[in-house]
Amino acid sequence: MNKSSWGASPGAGRWGPPDHGPASSLRGVAPPASAGPVHDWGGAAQTRPMPIVPEPGGHQDDDREHRDNRDDRDHPDDRGAARRSGPLFRDEEPQEPMPPSIPGSDRPADAAKPQKKSAGRNLRAAIGVGVGLGAVILASLFVYKPVFIGVIVIAVVVGLWELTSRLTECKDIQVPLVPLAVGGTAMVIAGYVRGAEGAWVAMALTALAVLVWRMTEAPQNYLRDVTAGVFSAFYVPFLATFVAMMLAAGDGPWRVFMFLLLTVVSDTGAYAVGWRFGKHKLAPRISPGKTREGLVGAVLFAMAVGAPCMEFLITDGAWWQGLLLGLAVAISATLGDLGESMIKRDLGIKDMGTLLPGHGGIMDRLDSLLPTAPVVWLLFVVFVGSG
Repeated sequence: MNKSSWGASPGAGRWGPPDHGPASSLRGVAPPASAGPVHDWGGAAQTRPMPIVPEPGGHQDDDREHRDNRDDRDHPDDRGAARRSGPLFRDEEPQEPMPPSIPGSDRPADAAKPQKKSAGRNLRAAIGVGVGLGAVILASLFVYKPVFIGVIVIAVVVGLWELTSRLTECKDIQVPLVPLAVGGTAMVIAGYVRGAEGAWVAMALTALAVLVWRMTEAPQNYLRDVTAGVFSAFYVPFLATFVAMMLAAGDGPWRVFMFLLLTVVSDTGAYAVGWRFGKHKLAPRISPGKTREGLVGAVLFAMAVGAPCMEFLITDGAWWQGLLLGLAVAISATLGDLGESMIKRDLGIKDMGTLLPGHGGIMDRLDSLLPTAPVVWLLFVVFVGSG
């Protein structure tokens, strides 16, 4: 290194104190491009080399990043530690820690804990609504028969409204409700007054009314709509007519009471046993909640109640007839429930309505009763006659 690089001047020591010369000694002198700020050491203009700043990128950045990371490890409370543990961007939310997993499995530990079984519906609301409906039915059934016929008609009309509304909403099937409601009312009354013959005549006239009513609209999808209309007339009012025909007998109120009781007991037995012991699915593609154990419970409950009811409530009835009646009710009620489950799966809905809290709609309560009514009516006729 030469002498000028440190600015040694005459009359000043090598490391002596600076002697500030006149400012004019620096005028017109431009420092080199690579030189740093100009200092006057010992009265002469001197230059101090500036450190070379590397361009972004390259090995220098790698070294600086390495030092930063090293500093972050040495000082976890510094900015580097926050950058590693916190979100990369300001609006990025930190991720929740995953629950510990079971050794040898990819499931979290919480998934291995046994889950408490749920009844699947609001039991308090369901029981309250069921008790209220039962009180209305019993009061109308044993006080004055025509009042109970009115209850059947109301249930039929509301059920038809729910069914046709869901068909329109889910499948765009235009089913005429007016001829169905009028024809359904006529079916129930005709079955009570004229028996099976009157019910069949009213059913035929209702189907004809549906065909004619639908002619007032465009012919597109005519066959689809009238087919759905005839099905609705058969499924709701015609099957309900067998309840009215049971009521027409001398001990009709007790027959209807036994029919309702066995159906409710069958449904309750299937629900209770299936919820507690059910492991084997009965029809998983139709109704995954139903089990074979639940079906056994329905049969046992219905037979246990059917034997004493047939013996003590029905004129000329025998206990063994009650066993057969309970078995038939359990099977028909289960098939009826599965049948409506097929309809609801095809429509893509869970319930037919929301009119009854804890139960769904009227049709969700009639699903077991409607197919069971003709079975019970026929067995009563075979066992003790139609009188």
